[in-house]
Amino acid sequence: MRFAIIGCGLIGAKRLRSLRAEDQVVVVCDPVKERAEALAKQARGADALTDWKQAVARPDVDAVFVSTSNDALAAVTMAAVQAGKHVVVEKPAARNPAELVPVIAEAERRGVCVHVGFNHRYHPAFQQARKLLASGVMGPLMFIRARYGHGGRVGYDKEWRANPEIAGGGELLDQGVHLIDLSRWFLGDFPSVQGHVGTFFWDMPAEDNGFLLLKTAQGQVAWLHATWTEWKNTFSFEIFGKHAKLHIEGLGGSYGVEKLSYYKMKPEMGPPETTIWEYPGEDNSWRLELADFVAAVEAKRPAPITLRDAHAALTIVHQVYAASRAATQG
Repeated sequence: MRFAIIGCGLIGAKRLRSLRAEDQVVVVCDPVKERAEALAKQARGADALTDWKQAVARPDVDAVFVSTSNDALAAVTMAAVQAGKHVVVEKPAARNPAELVPVIAEAERRGVCVHVGFNHRYHPAFQQARKLLASGVMGPLMFIRARYGHGGRVGYDKEWRANPEIAGGGELLDQGVHLIDLSRWFLGDFPSVQGHVGTFFWDMPAEDNGFLLLKTAQGQVAWLHATWTEWKNTFSFEIFGKHAKLHIEGLGGSYGVEKLSYYKMKPEMGPPETTIWEYPGEDNSWRLELADFVAAVEAKRPAPITLRDAHAALTIVHQVYAASRAATQG
């Protein structure tokens, strides 16, 4: 498959490294010419451009990685779809749900595969958790409790993620959207949404903390906290069933070794039977995600994670934003 990479920063480089041996990047694009040229060299001779419209329209491109800042995600995806290309667009896929509505309609009309890059689903601990859930050992699921956060760095309040006009929001949209997507993956839709966002530490117009209480129609709950004031990077995702509990911790790197703990309740209750899997190797989620996307394209089936999934997650985020604004103004 022949790819274009739009956005040559950290994520664009990760997408390049996720390619299979038989794939090829034919063009890369970034408004900073030097950054595009640097990634083009890594891509073994890809063309380097600064005009993304020219890149996505090329006839030698089969699929497009959209790895830009949030303000360009929907526009670049729409142009790629209109050019008949398949797309992998990074989460959250847009700044708000309204930006995604015309993109969803156009992608479905043209029959192209548009996958949203919620790569956390492809981490080995989550893949194993899904297998355990499918086996029935968990019993009916009751609730999820999850935390995700980091502490930023010097100057973080001046970066694009701290600018709502570019990012669309703050930490709830940045890392929180991963927690929402994972919770939807295990529990389904959340018709009941409550939450609060606040800026507690950073001097910025975007929130540095987001708190959510989500409920399914069956009464299952997701209790989520995303934060930019976590001075030791943290990832913790707990899934509670009537027969067992799963706890996923760490994502590798500064978040610590990725680990899945399975706590099986005994008939007599008391201390559970415990099984622990650790995954100390490199993060292979990007390669697994790409393989899943390519398989969907070749089979002409819907994307593994669709624009409608992204729209559902964005809708939850912006419901909380609206509620928090109303509470402040009140």
